[in-house]
Amino acid sequence: MIKKYGMSIISKNNKTKKNSNGKDLDNGSNRRSMTDEEIANLDIENKEVKQLMEEYQEETDKYAIWRGSITEGFKKWLKGEKIYDRDKERISLYVSEETKKNWQDFKESHEYSTISALIRESVDYYIEQKSDLFGEGLRRMDDKTISNISHALKEPLTTIKGFSQLLLENYTEELNEEVLFTIKNIFDQSLLLENKIINILDNIAVEELHPQYDILLIEDDLATIRLLTSYFKSKGYKCKGVVSGTKGIEQIRGGVPKLILLDIILPDISGYEICKMIKDHKVYKEIPVYLLTAIPGSEVEKKMGEIKADGYILKPFDFSDFEVVFQYL
Repeated sequence: MIKKYGMSIISKNNKTKKNSNGKDLDNGSNRRSMTDEEIANLDIENKEVKQLMEEYQEETDKYAIWRGSITEGFKKWLKGEKIYDRDKERISLYVSEETKKNWQDFKESHEYSTISALIRESVDYYIEQKSDLFGEGLRRMDDKTISNISHALKEPLTTIKGFSQLLLENYTEELNEEVLFTIKNIFDQSLLLENKIINILDNIAVEELHPQYDILLIEDDLATIRLLTSYFKSKGYKCKGVVSGTKGIEQIRGGVPKLILLDIILPDISGYEICKMIKDHKVYKEIPVYLLTAIPGSEVEKKMGEIKADGYILKPFDFSDFEVVFQYL
């Protein structure tokens, strides 16, 4: 049977030892004088060996174990041979001197412990950026494509969420426990997916404007945002478009616009509810709010007194319909 070694093979002799070439061993080597045979028989699950591994990794910022095997660097360290320390680590010969210097300067100015740590973080960041399907790649899509994606995601989700909610509210007593659990899980997952879709839409740069703007447009249809943004720009006004009620509220908190154009049917909060919140707020109640909607005017009229909106514009609209709002700009 092969004997497994732990700390028992670590020399406690305080005398300076020499390696196979007869050279003095480096710092701490009086605690390490293992032979190749001893290293080959190390039990990497041994508690004391794990402590050595942690000490090595802390000292050198290098892995002691890679894919289940002891690394060559750790073997040398256990034998007391020279290991490149944090300040004198090697950089690949394939890297130019200028690149090496840039890496070293960046490492020191940004307080990275080693070049290896910098490279690992850089690679992770690169992979994350390349894997971000809804990041820059989505922003490079044309307006129509983004709008189609938005509706394609939200319409079936609304059906799934709506019917599962109806079943939970009206048929709980008639469903067995297993079916009820499944429907509840579907409903919960639909809520999570809805929030993810909203977050994705919120992070799409629908326009590039300065922080100061005249009109806040809260509208989930990106094509409409682009259209109205261009229209008001042609009239000399800046329009900021956001695709959810939550984002709209955040914008209002960040700065009071001269006018708010508000879609009624939004993916997260009803436009009616947002309007009422604005008009009931002591700071924001003076902001003019005009509703944008495809809901019949007779239905909107029923809500006007309650939500205190300043007016509404029906879809599909003509640009002449917006002449009424220029009095606020």
